[in-house]
Amino acid sequence: MNRLLIKSFSNAQIRAITTAFNFSTNSAPVVSHYSSPRNVKMGETRTLNGFISTIKNDWSKEEINEIYQMPMMELLYRAATVHRMYFNPTEVQQCTLLSIKTGGCSEDCKYCSQSVQHKTFIKPTPQMKVKEVLEAAKRAKEAGSTRFCMGAAWRELGNKKNAFNHILDMVKGVNSMGLEVCCTLGMLNLEQAKQLKEAGLAAYNHNLDTSREYYPQVISTRSYDDRLETIANVRKAGISVCCGGILGLGEKEID
Repeated sequence: MNRLLIKSFSNAQIRAITTAFNFSTNSAPVVSHYSSPRNVKMGETRTLNGFISTIKNDWSKEEINEIYQMPMMELLYRAATVHRMYFNPTEVQQCTLLSIKTGGCSEDCKYCSQSVQHKTFIKPTPQMKVKEVLEAAKRAKEAGSTRFCMGAAWRELGNKKNAFNHILDMVKGVNSMGLEVCCTLGMLNLEQAKQLKEAGLAAYNHNLDTSREYYPQVISTRSYDDRLETIANVRKAGISVCCGGILGLGEKEID
C-alpha cells in the first residue's frame, strides 16, 4: 500500500504536494477506497496477468528469501501487479502522522531518539490535549488526508487510565470527521484493544523491528514475544495491523 506521510509541512508545501498528486484540498469529504472496508480475508486468492496472489501470514524463510533474491525490475513488476489486484494504481493515500506524546520513553531501542537512555536533542513533552489533536486532525483533512495517525512515545499503555481515556476521545473525535484512524501506543492488552476498536480505531502500528534472533542486539527492555502478544491482541479485537521492521541495524541477510 502506498502512503504519503505528512508531518510539519507548511500549508503552502501541503498544497504543492496535493496538487502534484491530484489530491482534493477542499473541505468536502475526500472519497478514497482506502478508508472503505477492504473485505480481504486470509487465504483469499486473486489473479492478474498470469500472477497469483494469496493473502497469508505464514511465509517460510525459503519463500521470503526467494523474493529477496529476485532481480529488482522483476520484483517491481510483480509488486505493482499484486498492488493492482487490491488497490487503485493511480491513487496514493495521503496520511498525517502526529506525535501526541513526544520523548521520555523508558525503552532502550538503539535506533530511537525518544529514549531517555540516549543523549539526544528531543525534549520530552506531555500528552497533547484532546482539543489540540482534533484541531490538527481537522487541518489534516482540509489538506486532503484520509488517514490520521497518532503516536505516543512510551513502553505501553499499562495503567495510564487517564491518558487512555483521553486517547479514546481522540479516536472517537477523529473517526467522527470521516478520517481513517491509526494509533501507535506501544504494548496493550486485549481489553484496551477492544476499547480502541469500539472507539473507531481502524489500524494499529506495532513494529517487530528485526528478526527474533537479532532482537536482543537492538532492544533489551522488552522481548520479541511481548511484541507478538500485542499484535495478537490487536487482531483479536478486529483492528487492522500495520507492522514493519528496520533494515540496516547491523543484522545479517538471514535476519
